[in-house]
Amino acid sequence: MAGSRQLSYEFKNNHDNSGAVEMIERAEQQTPRKNAKTVVSGPVNPDIAIINLPTTKETNPKDAVGVRKVPFHVVPHRVIANVGLALLEGARKYGSYNWRAAGVRASVYFDAANRHLADWWEGVDIDPDSGLSHVDKAIASLTVLRDSMMQGNWVDDRPIRAEQGWVEAANAKASEIIERYPDPKAPFTQKNA
Repeated sequence: MAGSRQLSYEFKNNHDNSGAVEMIERAEQQTPRKNAKTVVSGPVNPDIAIINLPTTKETNPKDAVGVRKVPFHVVPHRVIANVGLALLEGARKYGSYNWRAAGVRASVYFDAANRHLADWWEGVDIDPDSGLSHVDKAIASLTVLRDSMMQGNWVDDRPIRAEQGWVEAANAKASEIIERYPDPKAPFTQKNA
């Protein structure tokens, strides 16, 4: 039966299953369920009552609250596991959560993340020192920086703030270049080299 699961309950010395029917009726009165169908069968084995219970229900009161909380399910756990390995390496070398005690300088972790991403972008997938992915190491660097920022003990040594709109201006310039050269040559990538 679709949408239900079948549970077997044994009722010893009750060959007509009347005790089972009474028990089921009492349970349904205490916990009424929409779309629940109770079937008690007995001719095959008179000592067993078969009860079909629903596996789904129309609503779950927790859904309305739960869907408005932090959605951990949207973060890929295999990425978390690999970043965990990168953080484990740092924990073994420097002590776990050392940045929460000492704080971090923004430029150090910005540079570390960029070095790992630059190596990865240039085709070096694995960090030779750790044997881990450069991308995982970059994410770990940013994780430490962000956690220290949230802890409130980071040193903000970024340069003087640039005027807002510089990214939009660069994007407009990129769009002009693309329009000027509508038929670009194919890029030389590792896959087609």
